[in-house]
Amino acid sequence: MKIVLIALSITLALAGPILAGEKCAVPLKEWQPRESLQRKLEGEGWNVRSIRSGDGCYEAHAVDSSGNAIEAYFDPKTFKPIDQKD
Repeated sequence: MKIVLIALSITLALAGPILAGEKCAVPLKEWQPRESLQRKLEGEGWNVRSIRSGDGCYEAHAVDSSGNAIEAYFDPKTFKPIDQKD
C-alpha cells in the first residue's frame, strides 16, 4: 500500500508542471503577424482593442458585433481559437 501511495504522489508531483504549461506551443518563427489576426477578427465584425502575446498565444481584447466585450486566445500559427472569456 505504501508503494502505491508513493507512486501516486510522484505521479501527481510530476503532472503539475506539465499541466501548467503554455496554452500554445508554437515556435516564434512560425507565428503569423498580429495584423493578420486583427484583419481576420475585424472581418468577423469584431472591434479589436488590442492583441498581445500571452501564454504562448495571441490574446485579443475586442468587442464583438453584438457589443459584448471579449478576451480570446488564438494559436499564433493557425489563428484557431484556444479559449474565450466573455
